[in-house]
Amino acid sequence: MRHFALALLAALAIAGPALAHLTPPVVLVSDRDAVQSLLSGARRFFVREVRLSAQEKAAIKQASGWTPDDDFYRFYVGRDEQGQMVGALVFVGDATIHGSVRVAVALGPDRKVRGATVTELTEETYPWLKPLIDEQFTRDWVGHDSQSRFVLSDRLARVRSNSMTQFYGEIVASLVQRGTLLYTHGMARQGGTAMVR
Repeated sequence: MRHFALALLAALAIAGPALAHLTPPVVLVSDRDAVQSLLSGARRFFVREVRLSAQEKAAIKQASGWTPDDDFYRFYVGRDEQGQMVGALVFVGDATIHGSVRVAVALGPDRKVRGATVTELTEETYPWLKPLIDEQFTRDWVGHDSQSRFVLSDRLARVRSNSMTQFYGEIVASLVQRGTLLYTHGMARQGGTAMVR
């Protein structure tokens, strides 16, 4: 029994630091609201699932150093009343030591960012990202494409003086860039399976 108690204490001591970072998620924007606001002007919505080939994954890695984890990505495509594409949106996330961050990235037919928003993070990361969110920092990347540099702008110098705010701002920047890469190397190059929603 004594060995069991010692083993249990050792397991808790090892797991303790990891568990300390598992804070509840905070949903800032629902998926539905993100799709409707970032694809404003669209009247009909479709879901397009894009499976990345080995060549597409290699192209993304060569362009950014990031290799997509998932085999397929789901894009939400918005069309206007005439059936013209308004834009496409993909949700991209990353697991960090302080919990996951999830971002919605919308792109236009020109492969440029229409908008992006942080949709979900954790209670722990929220105070660090809130100053940037209050400054609507993702608007600085509107018009960027997959070859652009995604960095925090100089106008945010005051709020990004906190090292954790800077760190999480850079994570969001990399997620927005990943969205552009997925669109350029996946969605724009292949049709995928479209389903009306």
